[in-house]
Amino acid sequence: MSFVFAVVAAVALAGGAAAAEPESNCTVPDSLIATDVVLSRAAAEIKDRHRLDITVVGSGSSALAGPDGARFAYPAQLEQALKERLPGNEIKVTAHVQPKLTTADMASGLPRILAEDKPALVIWQAGTVDSLRGVEPDDFRISLDHGLDAIAKAQAEAILMNMQFSPRTETMLSVTPYADVMRWVTEQRGIPLFDRLAIMHYWSDEGTFDLYAATNSYAMARKVHECLGRALAMQIMNAAHLDAGTPANVESNK
Repeated sequence: MSFVFAVVAAVALAGGAAAAEPESNCTVPDSLIATDVVLSRAAAEIKDRHRLDITVVGSGSSALAGPDGARFAYPAQLEQALKERLPGNEIKVTAHVQPKLTTADMASGLPRILAEDKPALVIWQAGTVDSLRGVEPDDFRISLDHGLDAIAKAQAEAILMNMQFSPRTETMLSVTPYADVMRWVTEQRGIPLFDRLAIMHYWSDEGTFDLYAATNSYAMARKVHECLGRALAMQIMNAAHLDAGTPANVESNK
């Protein structure tokens, strides 16, 4: 079984029927987004307050260029996907994305971000800049621990997101040590890992996206981000044990 995420969403939840066929789609195997971790805080926020505040912290690979980049990048796509699946609930995704920041840089800024946003859930994308700069994996792990300690102190839950997959650079840049550290940290701390690296590798192997192209179009980058946002939404829904299409005012619809 696989989850299919529409690249161009055209699903209406009224009556549970699709309003139109999506223009194209991308598929993610269950195994790549499965987690045994329960996001209990996120679940409680939806159940008790009918809202979910999410903060995304990341480097340049969490953004898209151009004046409309923020609207099409995966944080905004995550918000849209959750709104579609959780009608009647208030979903807010706040993105703090700044190019060229190492994990240590982001960890030092997390207390201020957490104090301002007061999120129930933090999506922390890390590892890309560290691998480019050759940060020692042990130092990378220490920075992750510092940041995750700050998130826990703020009583928020966390999902770690690893780096993108790029077949054109994988022979020149080894991201495996950093991906291994992130997997180890999530296992030790009992938090979910959104394995962006494996998901994009799967899409490349399946021919969903031509990531080998010397130049990739902006349109394709938008589609990749939308697919990532929707896959991330599904992982959150699964980990929080939330049912898609169940509005907050369900009793009034009986």
